[in-house]
Amino acid sequence: MTTQRISYVEPETIKDEDMRAELERCKVRGTPRPESQAIRAHVPAAFWSFANTWQTVFHEGIAEHTIKELCRVYVSHSVKCEYCGNQRSIQSKNKGLIEKDYKDLLNFEKSDRYNEKQKAALRYTQAIVWDLECDDSLWEQLYQYFSEAEIVEIGYFVSITMGQQRWLRTLNIDHHKVLTGTSASMIEGAETAEKWQEFKNSEDYWAKQV
Repeated sequence: MTTQRISYVEPETIKDEDMRAELERCKVRGTPRPESQAIRAHVPAAFWSFANTWQTVFHEGIAEHTIKELCRVYVSHSVKCEYCGNQRSIQSKNKGLIEKDYKDLLNFEKSDRYNEKQKAALRYTQAIVWDLECDDSLWEQLYQYFSEAEIVEIGYFVSITMGQQRWLRTLNIDHHKVLTGTSASMIEGAETAEKWQEFKNSEDYWAKQV
C-alpha cells in the first residue's frame, strides 16, 4: 500500500444526518466498509448513487445473494482490489458461505467447491471482467439456472462492482482508517488494524506482491 491519493471525508464534519447514518451502517454491517464511502462522500450524489445501488442490487435484489458475493470477490481477485477483496458479506456468512468458498475463485472451473449454478454465474462474471466471448454454450447455461431478470441483475452488479473496484484500487485506501473499532465484514484474521497488517504480511496472502 503506497500513498493514499484522495482524502477521507471525516464523518464528524458531515452535516447531513442521513449520510452520517449510512456511514454508521457501514461501520456496523460493512460491505462496503466506511473508508470507500468516506471517499465518495466528497460528492454526495456519488455517495448515494453507490449506497442505493449496493443496497437494492447486492444486499437485496432477486438473484441469490451468495452467488453475487462470489462474483464480487471473483472480481476483487481478478483486478487485485485488496480493499474490496478482503471484505466478506455478513449476509453471505449467515447464509452458509465459509472462507474456504473464496479460496478457489480464480480456479473455479477445476474446483469442486462450486455447483453448476455458481459456475455459470462465475463464467458470466469472467466473461465480463476479461472481455471474453459469451458464446451460445454460456447463454444456455445461464438460461438453465437463471431467469432473464436474474441474468440482468448479475450482469449489472458485476459491471458496477468491477468499475468501482478498478477505481478504488488506484486510490490506495485501506481498512481500519475511518470509524475504527469494528470488524464488520472483514476477512477472518484481519479484524483489527494490527491483525490486518499481520494478515497482509503473511506468506499465503492472496494479493501478496511478488
